[in-house]
Amino acid sequence: MTSVLPLWFEIGSMIVLLTILAVDLLLIIKRPHVPSMREASIWVGVYVALALVFAGAIFLLGDVQHGTEFLAGWLTEYSLSIDNLFVFVLILGSFKVPSAYQQRALMIGIVLALIFRGVFILAGAALIERFVWIFFIFGAWLVWTAWQQVKPGEEEHGGDGWLIRQLKKVLPITDHFDGGKLRTTVDGKRMWTPFMLVLVSLGTTDLLFALDSIPAIFGITQSPFIVFTANVFALMGLRQLYFLLGGLLERLPYLKYGIAAILAFIGVKLVFHALHENELPFINGGEHVPVPEITTGMSLGFIVVAMAVATIASLVKANKDAKARGEHLRLGAAEHEDR
Repeated sequence: MTSVLPLWFEIGSMIVLLTILAVDLLLIIKRPHVPSMREASIWVGVYVALALVFAGAIFLLGDVQHGTEFLAGWLTEYSLSIDNLFVFVLILGSFKVPSAYQQRALMIGIVLALIFRGVFILAGAALIERFVWIFFIFGAWLVWTAWQQVKPGEEEHGGDGWLIRQLKKVLPITDHFDGGKLRTTVDGKRMWTPFMLVLVSLGTTDLLFALDSIPAIFGITQSPFIVFTANVFALMGLRQLYFLLGGLLERLPYLKYGIAAILAFIGVKLVFHALHENELPFINGGEHVPVPEITTGMSLGFIVVAMAVATIASLVKANKDAKARGEHLRLGAAEHEDR
């Protein structure tokens, strides 16, 4: 897709966004702390507002198509980032990272996520430009990932995975943190701290999530600029969202079904697009296959509805569970009084 956005806007946007991330990282290094709910809420609101202002600028400087693609892409990446956030919660909890240094770990994890996604965006754009059939692979991968989200059984995240166990075998690692340092001195010997293992776990998690998120957003737009900026805005508020939602994620049991539905929907859309642009000789003789076209507006609508239904269903379930627990306690108290 040929961009209709001014070059100065694209270059300027990249500079501003990367500057914001750099300043954010420096502030965390200089003043490590646990943000209050109010502070976290304000920053999440600021980043969401910035994303909406950016979308408005695309509508004004570009066109409705590009603006809608950004909104759909941002919402998709934001929903996948929330899933990523849940894994971050498990990783930081399993390593018992001191609260004051969780922000630093999260910010470094987010920077790693941007690097991985940036590489994948460039690679994905190059593949799409040369091989239309790559959409078949992207689509199949997303449908498989959606099934992995909802299939019975729980996956283990973080903790002592295979890579972490290997690192512990070959590197001298202490059992205790030394602030936010990667290396420390114990009895005159230089050793790595568990903080290094935390960053490795976050990095490998980012790599796996990039494998899902990049094909997903390429199913909405093929503009590398929109793909990258949607990822940046989705990740920018992730650190504050961690402290705002950390304990609440467990109360959203149906969130994974909403995310799975979005991945499956975009996977099907990618396969349809590949069929529509088909050039493979063993499919319909190398001719285009007449299949329904899923528009960006339809994608945006489905994403919003899927996340809304998953969130509302989760809140309804949480409310019912709370009432059931209250009733159980009331009956228990009444039974105790009768005795």
